[in-house]
Amino acid sequence: MKIGKDSILLFLKGMGMGGADVVPGVSGGTIAFITGIYEELLESIKSLDKTAIQLLFSWKIDAFWKHINGTFLITLLSGIFVSVLSLAKVLHYVLNTHPIQLWSFFFGLIIISALLVSRQIKQWNIPVVITGIAGVVIAWLVTSATPSTTPDSFLFVFISGAIAICAMILPGISGSFILLILGKYEFIIESIKDLNVLVILVFGLGCVVGLLSFSRVVSWLLRKYHDLTVALLAGFMIGSLNKIWPWKITVSTRLNSKGEIVPLLQDNLLPQAYMEKIGEPLMLQAILFFCFGILLIVGIEKVAQISKHKN
Repeated sequence: MKIGKDSILLFLKGMGMGGADVVPGVSGGTIAFITGIYEELLESIKSLDKTAIQLLFSWKIDAFWKHINGTFLITLLSGIFVSVLSLAKVLHYVLNTHPIQLWSFFFGLIIISALLVSRQIKQWNIPVVITGIAGVVIAWLVTSATPSTTPDSFLFVFISGAIAICAMILPGISGSFILLILGKYEFIIESIKDLNVLVILVFGLGCVVGLLSFSRVVSWLLRKYHDLTVALLAGFMIGSLNKIWPWKITVSTRLNSKGEIVPLLQDNLLPQAYMEKIGEPLMLQAILFFCFGILLIVGIEKVAQISKHKN
């Protein structure tokens, strides 16, 4: 990859992935998919194999870097890392102060993303439709699960990282929400904000192990069963809309690591019911942010297409 506009664009895509992964209910894999880098990302991760290790320990650095598509990976990961560190506090502030607007934005983003992803299906048939419906049901059930309380041991932090990263590279299933279900979302976010290096390293190691294993499975499925896999991924996106519905009522709460009361379980409401129980549903703002989410993804796709044609 050339240093310049392509690298800047890839870095921004990484920032988009990182920002999405911070928010429970939104997947960085969705951003990778709609910006046209999903399969290259999987192939690059897959290349971290036995051959790569042999090249590295033989000090064939140039061959190693080319084998793993190093420039692509380091640029993308830099964007993700910068985004996670810089946006964690901002997104949590917006989530607490303007939840309807933020969830409306992501709702529009996910809907248009699912439509754009489904366009990659080359041949629609009954198995493809059934697989898509299965994806919707699976994501709906996952996002309906109740978060639990779990230990803070390094072993469980490692396991949580391995499981969450698998979801993070799947469009529609949020790794952040998987962490929430495992009871580790708040713990990991606090560790990142407080720069708890040991926890971050253990969690990161779990992510690496999970990523290297799971990326091979997804890559194989895309290569052997492309349409079925894409339908499943699009179904995951649609099913995840359950989690990011803008109008919610909190039915149970929990104490975070700072002793603050935060939502544990929420039910979705129609705007009219929300107005009766909570207050103004902010319909106009919700519609505007919904449209902004759609326009943003359409714009990203157009930029990605132009970049692809130039290359």
